[in-house]
Amino acid sequence: MRHERILLEHGSGGLLSHELITEVFLPLLRNPHLERLEDSAVLTVGERSICFTTDSYVIDPLFFPGGDIGSLAVHGTVNDLAVCGGRPLFISAGFIIEEGLPLEDLRRITLSMAEAARKAGVAVVTGDTKVVARGAADGLFINTSGIGLVEYPHPLSVKSIEAGDAVIVSGTVGDHGAAVLSRRRELGVISEVLSDSAPLNGLIAAILAASPRVHCMRDPTRGGLGAILAEIAKQSGRLIEIREKDVPVREEVRGICEILGFDPLFLANEGKVVVFCHPGDADRVLEVMRGHEYGREAALIGSVGERERGRLVLRTVIGSSREVDLPVGELVPRIC
Repeated sequence: MRHERILLEHGSGGLLSHELITEVFLPLLRNPHLERLEDSAVLTVGERSICFTTDSYVIDPLFFPGGDIGSLAVHGTVNDLAVCGGRPLFISAGFIIEEGLPLEDLRRITLSMAEAARKAGVAVVTGDTKVVARGAADGLFINTSGIGLVEYPHPLSVKSIEAGDAVIVSGTVGDHGAAVLSRRRELGVISEVLSDSAPLNGLIAAILAASPRVHCMRDPTRGGLGAILAEIAKQSGRLIEIREKDVPVREEVRGICEILGFDPLFLANEGKVVVFCHPGDADRVLEVMRGHEYGREAALIGSVGERERGRLVLRTVIGSSREVDLPVGELVPRIC
């Protein structure tokens, strides 16, 4: 590790997050399930395969345009299960509540969580509450875990990616990060961007039903599309090329990024999925995605090359190319 103390940037989803995982946690907790470093662990119980995931939510503010910490916690857990080929069934909810949080805010967040769970078709079956002293939790932190059944017959994994695979994203990128930034910086008078926070298990089930040759899926949350593709390129040891002109970005998001000096490629998403599939199935996958409420703006943005030094290359709108690496700093802290 290049630092002796934890920095805020260690939670960014970028290079320092990767170092923290691979140099501290993975060596000490190593086992075959953890080594996959996917969004969920895939486990065998008897003759069934299940997926299991956990996540913690510390977003600031608790309420943002298009959602809140309660619905976000459900969506994030459901999506992590779904991208591993799982059918989400049950989740847990642990609440770390700061002394002084208005009870009405807690009720509102819990109601939002319940509505999100009903829409996603999952049940919150167990939970826990802890109350900490004023100033120790910044209002409310939520931890969730989820369990689902894996029904897709082929493993969805970085290891399954093949040369020639099409790279598809389910819609506009950076919406969640821009929505949170807009609320923090009080930019609503300029543009009110809504978070894309949503449960993707229905969309993903439709994708998997449409193609037997989907190889990998990821939801590009912290660090955005750029970080997740750079990470996949390194893990797979393959060249991934994407075309800047084909990456869908809302004009409102571009505007916020121009004002604040951010790149939408690295802004967080909470309702998007990146799909790697056989090029022969790309048109069918796109058709199915565009027919679903959460995939209407899906786009084919690139392809996978042969094995080499794993890297992500962006073909720019002016015809040049540049290598995209994991971000080093923390673009937007406390984003999820």
